[in-house]
Amino acid sequence: MGATWIHGIGGSPVYKIAQEIDSMKSDEPWECMDGFLDDPITIDENGYVLNPSLVDPISILFKNLMDFAQGKRISIGDVICAKDGNGNGSVGSFLRKGLEDYWELESRKLNGHGSWNGNGNDSWNRKLLEEAIFAMHENTQRTYTSANDLYNLDYNAESEYVMCTGEEITIAKGYSSIIESLASVLPSGVIQLGKKVCKIEWHPESEVGIIENDHDDARPVKLHFLDGSTLSADHVIVTVSLGVLKAGIHDSEDSGMLKFNPPLPDYKTEAISRLGYGVVNKLFMQLSPEFPDLDQFPFLQLVFHQSDSKVKNPKIPWWIRKTASVSPIYRNSRVLLSWFAGEEALKLETLSDEVILDEVSTTLSEFLLNSSDSHEQCNVNVTKNSSKVDLVKVLKTKWSNDPLFLGSYSYIAVGSSGCDMDTLAEPLTKSGSHPLQILFAGEATHRTHYSTTHGAYFSGIREANRLLEHYQSMGYN
Repeated sequence: MGATWIHGIGGSPVYKIAQEIDSMKSDEPWECMDGFLDDPITIDENGYVLNPSLVDPISILFKNLMDFAQGKRISIGDVICAKDGNGNGSVGSFLRKGLEDYWELESRKLNGHGSWNGNGNDSWNRKLLEEAIFAMHENTQRTYTSANDLYNLDYNAESEYVMCTGEEITIAKGYSSIIESLASVLPSGVIQLGKKVCKIEWHPESEVGIIENDHDDARPVKLHFLDGSTLSADHVIVTVSLGVLKAGIHDSEDSGMLKFNPPLPDYKTEAISRLGYGVVNKLFMQLSPEFPDLDQFPFLQLVFHQSDSKVKNPKIPWWIRKTASVSPIYRNSRVLLSWFAGEEALKLETLSDEVILDEVSTTLSEFLLNSSDSHEQCNVNVTKNSSKVDLVKVLKTKWSNDPLFLGSYSYIAVGSSGCDMDTLAEPLTKSGSHPLQILFAGEATHRTHYSTTHGAYFSGIREANRLLEHYQSMGYN
């Protein structure tokens, strides 16, 4: 239900730990144990399998555009999309400009001038399909970033993001094995569970005299728990999500959200407000045992039409229309997985299992049952007499409604920058007789590896080292 992927094994501390504790092997199957399934089948919403000759050029275009945005390529071939013409400075506007330039160049190749739809209905239909294929890749990108809309994702920050090199894999024994390993070195009893912090009381440098005269407790930080208990400390490392920090600075005092007393400085709250934080949810679906025999349910790439309502399938609900794919969680599994981001992910959280079962079954049926070509090319033995792909159980994540997370992970929004993540990571206070009262860690505080578990890990090491260096400078070993 939580973290699944090691996003690149090169330089990943998570991968190193998993190797050391032998978590990469399991006698039981696990999610995405096959990695990314090869040879996806791309189908449009009316059941037509799309030829690779149509899909591949758009897929390559999208990849090249994203590589360029991320600083991996100097050139993207014939496509014209200079940085200077990047509209509102978003990844979304950059991508759309690239697609429009591609169409312009293709139209010139076709007739030397004029628009892409100037050669009759076939050309216009091709353009609609290309737009839909491009949108499919945009929707996949939304799940990587958690941004509701790629027009909200800052273009300049995209090239700062650092990907770990090498293969992307899942952990056979699960991410929990990593946490258990890290926790195993701690003395028994030091981890207190079920203690929700509702307020952190600290003392800016102007108030340190108050602490010095407080003979009962000279420690500058006091944690207030929801059960009424308190705990005093020299330092606290705050690792709550950016979503919790956002809620704390915007919600009322009695909302139960995390508060700081006195409130965080304006430069901190402004950075928290500007940064982006979104929601991504998984939906697991189990096929009925009565579903017709199949050697392997395919990795389906789902293509939904964008602008022409005449070709949109009215049986497919809006909240499914930005889902990019559905695939078995491993080869020959009857459990399927789809990803949802943004508004669609929020809607998913509100739906009953019965509604999800009915509407997803209907959607999959529309993709798989309407075309005999789909049956043959997808290797799905569904008869034309079948009325619906039958699903019997669903399991979904609900990260937005979890009060301890209020979403999934952060991104750098338009109007923000990597500097805001650096600002969020700055400790309070930096100097004085009681420095480093509040330190900040978590994925949203790492400028180049945000949105990942290894980024969160790096940030924790950073703050631990900050405290070690502080005490070493004071003469402690």
